[in-house]
Order: sequence, then C-alpha cells, then structure tokens
Amino acid sequence: MSKKESTMNIKTFNSSEDFEILVGQDDRSNDYLTFKIASQKDIWFHVSGFPGSHVVLSSGDTVPGAASIKEAAGLAAYFSKMRNAGKVSVSYCMIKNVSKARHADPGTVNIRCSKTIKVIPKLI
Repeated sequence: MSKKESTMNIKTFNSSEDFEILVGQDDRSNDYLTFKIASQKDIWFHVSGFPGSHVVLSSGDTVPGAASIKEAAGLAAYFSKMRNAGKVSVSYCMIKNVSKARHADPGTVNIRCSKTIKVIPKLI
C-alpha cells in the first residue's frame, strides 16, 4: 500500500457472495476510490440526490448477484445523509459510466446509464 493510499479514509466490507465492497468516507477518498482504485468493470453506488459516500463493488470480470448489489446499495444509503430514512433510492452503474468534470469539486461526479434500487440503509 502506498503512503497516499494509507492516508485515504476507505472502509472495506465483504458481501455475502464474497465480493469486496469499498466505501469512501470523505470527498478526497471518494475521488480516490472512484478514479484511482476502482476498475472499469466495477460497480459504483451513490444515494440519489443527497450527500454521501461513493461505494464500489469490486467485481472485475464476474457479474455479482442481486444480494451483493443490494448489500452495496445498503452501505451507500447507510454512509449518507439518508442513514435514518426508511427506504432510500441508490443509483448505480459501472465505473466506466462515472466521470468528473474538469475543475469540479472533490467528490462531485457525473453518471450515465445508471439504474436505481430502493434499499434500507444497512451495514453488512
């Protein structure tokens, strides 16, 4: 692990299907996770329309099942301003569909081709 990686505030979880799920904890770590750590085929999650963590389901060439997608979305909801809400809408897409506008603030992204899932905020 590089010195820069060790200073990033990123939490790691494992899904019930044994996929790694990474969660950024602030704007800098969100950017680092999304644009430096994640690969193009990984799946990115974020609560729709509210501040929160970027969550990456590391899947590589394997397609994760519905359980892992729901668990990653639950983490995105939990690590957001919507933590105490009932069901929360979480957008998700492949990392290759996440981009950053030039000079955009840390943690700010543009997404395309996203899907939405409604989940209860939850740790796994």
